Amino acid sequence: MSKTIYAKIILVLTLAGLWLVSGIGSACAADMELSPDSTLEGILQRGELRIGLEVGYMPFEMIDKRSGLRQKAIQHGGFRRKGRQLSLMGFDIDMGIEMAAALGVKPVFVDTFWPSIIPALNLGRFDIIFGGMSVTEGRKKLVDFADPFMTVGQTVLLNAKHKESVKSYKDLNDAKFVVVSKPGTTGEEAVQRLISNATYETADTEIEGAMRVLAGSADAFVYDLPFNAVFRAMHPSDQLIFLDEPFTNEPIAWAVRKNDPDFLKWLNTFLAEIKQDGRFQKMHDKWFKNTDWFKYAR
Repeated sequence: MSKTIYAKIILVLTLAGLWLVSGIGSACAADMELSPDSTLEGILQRGELRIGLEVGYMPFEMIDKRSGLRQKAIQHGGFRRKGRQLSLMGFDIDMGIEMAAALGVKPVFVDTFWPSIIPALNLGRFDIIFGGMSVTEGRKKLVDFADPFMTVGQTVLLNAKHKESVKSYKDLNDAKFVVVSKPGTTGEEAVQRLISNATYETADTEIEGAMRVLAGSADAFVYDLPFNAVFRAMHPSDQLIFLDEPFTNEPIAWAVRKNDPDFLKWLNTFLAEIKQDGRFQKMHDKWFKNTDWFKYAR
């Protein structure tokens, strides 16, 4: 029996077991027959689950300083010279390892610039997008989303020189304020839609945008609550104010290529199972409630 056929049998049995346990529905042989062009079929054939993300979004995906790459240039694309994969850590990394294990394959994390991550998915450079992607109407025209696994919202990191005059994001709606976010994100959308009178500037990375506020070259950084909360905790300073009340409500979910019902069905079943058996909560608490990992993150 080939390794691929064996993996497919395990996948079928696992899906059937998950459906029966979780109560999602009954399973029959016809339900488990994979379409030849299903992403799942390709994953099993390769023996790899390729996951698209952009490294640097705390606490979802970060470079682990213990890898020895701290002072070396990192190239996007998931690999450094000689094909050695980055040593990563974070919520998404643990989730990817868990997901790949459920499929009986290896996880491969492909570091990709966020503004081009959906085109890269649709070109087949990886199988799924992680990275805390918010579900939006615009994105739903380009990709399909699994069931949301978390809800986030936009918050503000503010330079302390404005602590008396700026009490909420609404107070930034003036051209005298330089507000920064990252291209292609819902942070950028929120600035352009809700505080459009501000002077908007972009930062290539989350860290760069937040550091500009800390250094005083920007007045505010608008971004997702998880990242801003972690950045504030890792950079205690009287020059930084965290307006931590989210002013948007954004479900986040895994994104896949359109018209792939087999993969979506599997992902939703997998998510239901790990939430039911406690694995999801364990990963969540490790990265969102614990601070032990701070010293290792880059």
